[in-house]
Amino acid sequence: MTSPNGTPNTPNTRNRIPELATIPWSGPRSITDYARTGRGLCRELGEEFAMGSDELYAVLIRSFKGHPLLAMVGAPDVRRRAKRVVKRLRRAAELQKGAGVELVKFHAQFRKEFVDILPQAKPEQRPSTFRWDDD
Repeated sequence: MTSPNGTPNTPNTRNRIPELATIPWSGPRSITDYARTGRGLCRELGEEFAMGSDELYAVLIRSFKGHPLLAMVGAPDVRRRAKRVVKRLRRAAELQKGAGVELVKFHAQFRKEFVDILPQAKPEQRPSTFRWDDD
């Protein structure tokens, strides 16, 4: 089986998330980019899950309030049922925040373990004086 771009789908193929898959493992900068991009994705996904849980709660309450099958004797009310459902989505949002934190720690651990063998960053070349007449 192949993916839409024609590459074979194997467990080792890094083509599931394009933002991350396009970052080659070519040096320290790529690790920084990978961690930063992954953290951003986790943050966006976590925010989406959190907003989605609030929206879903409102939809469930509105849609199932007074439903005859839920009005049976002894059945929990709609609000409690909805809270149990969205609790899982809220937990997914929290776990995404945790994943973002782990990506920051991943980058820090890389720097800690390999800082002594990383190439030195070149100092920025800035002009020593500001010139007013350059236009």
